[in-house]
Amino acid sequence: MFEKVLIANRGEIALRIHRACQEMGIATVAVHSTADSDAMHVRLADESVCIGPAAAAGSYLNGAAIMSAATISGADAIHPGYGFLAENADFAEMVEAHGIVFIGPSPDHIRLMGDKIAAKKAVTEAGIPVVPGSDGPVEDAAAALEAARAIGYPVLVKAAAGGGGRGMSVAQSEDDLKSAFGLARGEAEAAFGSGVVYLEKYLTRPRHIEIQIVADNHGNVVHLGERDCSLQRRHQKAVEEAPSPALNDDSRQRIGHIAVDAVRHLGYRNVGTLEFLYENGEFYFIEMNTRLQVEHPVTEMVCGLDLVREMVRIASGAALAFAQENVRFTGHAIECRINAENPDTFQPSPGRITDYHAPGGLGVRVDSALYSGYTVPSHYDSLISKLIVHGNNRNECIMRLRRALGEYVIGGLETTIALQRRIIAEPDFLNGDYDIHWLEKFVGGGA
Repeated sequence: MFEKVLIANRGEIALRIHRACQEMGIATVAVHSTADSDAMHVRLADESVCIGPAAAAGSYLNGAAIMSAATISGADAIHPGYGFLAENADFAEMVEAHGIVFIGPSPDHIRLMGDKIAAKKAVTEAGIPVVPGSDGPVEDAAAALEAARAIGYPVLVKAAAGGGGRGMSVAQSEDDLKSAFGLARGEAEAAFGSGVVYLEKYLTRPRHIEIQIVADNHGNVVHLGERDCSLQRRHQKAVEEAPSPALNDDSRQRIGHIAVDAVRHLGYRNVGTLEFLYENGEFYFIEMNTRLQVEHPVTEMVCGLDLVREMVRIASGAALAFAQENVRFTGHAIECRINAENPDTFQPSPGRITDYHAPGGLGVRVDSALYSGYTVPSHYDSLISKLIVHGNNRNECIMRLRRALGEYVIGGLETTIALQRRIIAEPDFLNGDYDIHWLEKFVGGGA
């Protein structure tokens, strides 16, 4: 087992990784920018190293600075968390080249799944159904128009690299496609340094269903059920739950087995998430995330497993301590993402926390690095907390979540707590009758 793990991230996920390592008897090294010198993970880690200025490009995205911190501190492994360099194959290779273990999948798998066109080809060969689309990238608007005629409108123009909803544009007709192609290509080039795009059929009322898998270096692969992540705004998830209210036992077992077989075929290791669109009883693969997901706590709550702990164990060479038949799903879990944003306009709201009170009680978990007096910086993603609630069934879980959101106090800045209260009170949510477009319509698009 590792003696010291460097956490190449910040905020709630850095604190989450620190806690798991501490419980395993592993020392931690926190890296931080100048804006995060007072962050909670920095305060609690065994060691800390400043790696650069507030801007992420000079700190959390600076692989050389992170490697220097790992060398200076004597870390024998690096956990990347999510975001920043978590899915950067070059960084993973850099880590391994320095004789340090990257706690995650192999650089080859990160690179493969980071290219959505190559990923679709790989999973198709592994037996996973995919959304109908173009046969590879489309080079220009003329090629896009030709591909769209074969696919049928509406179509979605998507960046081959990157994620997070960037480099995506919907076209309802040929006239739309001409502008959508240029828009998606320009955004992809600006966000990811690659303007390569491809086309997919745009499904009208799909759910976003993802399957959590864990795989070791000894050929063992297990799925930990599904998460429903359909409540999204601009392709950014807001509420996630497990299990999905849209699936029955037969459909969840079917997609679970498909995911396990595909991951075994690919020879993948560590944790990963296969994401699907689900419509009219059919699953369509859209991408695979080769990292820990923001919403991993809902899976932990219904399985009773620590995914960060499993990542560390697998990276150290240990075999999975459980088989598929040992996984037991209990009750229902829902996660609400709390952002430092105006709940109506979605404008970022950084600032100093004047009052802070986290909800508690049976089945309530808060993943956050906030504390009274802490200043939320303006340089990073606005996610500041995750409220995760577990109940014996979905109704009990919703009632508990309603109570917990009512208790949550974050003073001094605007947050999306009020929006979350509105969402979970809506009849469509209570009935589990929503799709990936529902939240966008509910909030009217926002700012």
